[in-house]
Amino acid sequence: MRPFLNAVVEVISGNSIKTSVILLGNTQSIGELPNSMAFWVHPEVFKARMAVYFRQGTTRTHQKGLDSTKAEMKQQHTMHFPKRRPITVLLSALFLLALLPSFASAQESQDRGESNLNTAQPNGTTPEQIIQKFAAREKEFAQAREDYTYRQYVKVETLDGDTPDGEYQQIVDVTFDDKNRRHEQVVFSPQSSLARVSMDQEDFEDIQHRYPFVLTSDELPLYQIVYAGQQKIDEVDTYVFDVAPKNVEKGKRYFQGRIWVDNRDFQIVKSHGKPAYMKEKKLEGHLFPAFTTYREQIDGKYWFPTYSRADEVLHFPPSRGNPIANDVHIRITVKYQDYKRFASRTKIIYGSEVPDNQQPPPQQQPKK
Repeated sequence: MRPFLNAVVEVISGNSIKTSVILLGNTQSIGELPNSMAFWVHPEVFKARMAVYFRQGTTRTHQKGLDSTKAEMKQQHTMHFPKRRPITVLLSALFLLALLPSFASAQESQDRGESNLNTAQPNGTTPEQIIQKFAAREKEFAQAREDYTYRQYVKVETLDGDTPDGEYQQIVDVTFDDKNRRHEQVVFSPQSSLARVSMDQEDFEDIQHRYPFVLTSDELPLYQIVYAGQQKIDEVDTYVFDVAPKNVEKGKRYFQGRIWVDNRDFQIVKSHGKPAYMKEKKLEGHLFPAFTTYREQIDGKYWFPTYSRADEVLHFPPSRGNPIANDVHIRITVKYQDYKRFASRTKIIYGSEVPDNQQPPPQQQPKK
């Protein structure tokens, strides 16, 4: 994703900073830093952030009701800094803030129905044997999923606080045509109202391939897989593995993160991570959020992805096109619904599968 940003102007008023951001020609106030919080910001940071960037024309400031050009603005504003708070207050605040993530992480795990991670080695088997088993099962699942139709719902939102201020939606039906070829039909795609970021090819590719991550035996040589432990996800006992690409090739994208594998069906039931890729010039200024995908057992045999979610504040650094750093809260929701088996290359016979071109064994007649 890329940020939309034309210019930033910051105006000092008394002992506070009033910030306005010009987005696509529209000026929006994004907040004020009050006296009580000013001690968090070093004066040199204030000075650096006073830079004014222009693409064209002039920018209006409302301080003293004057219209200002670039040169005039540099002379108008005077820096006012409050007295520093005692260092003990700052250290106490920092200490409390440092504790918050661990408290939040533990609470979130409980809210999601997750037990604590048990790092003990598995009983009666080895991590390598588990990897080989689940990779083989994932290959079976990847082939079976090609014989299913389903509906994919995608929503991308930017948020101002808790309020969405931009949205992209798309609903796609994955079906088969009259020649049994896989077909994707867009059934709903309203005009995007995203104003602070733009979707690019890599975003759509990640939603299509990285979010419903499948790790088959064919892909094992591409990844470094490390056993992390065992954990209960809701009512499912799982083996946990950390996954990262061994090498990253130009133009290719990979999954990097953590997977949870059912300890009975040996299939991935949950994944959490980010896309991994080689940094290229064309991707400068592009950021991609971490995502979590959950699967459910749909047909009594395979675990299908049903829900993916990304919710993160992306910190876009300054770049040639956008010289001001910009933070954008992004939320992505993907739902996979209405799985139905269509024309399969296999037939299910007494719980097992055989290819269409192979006749099932004759049934043995009971002896009279």
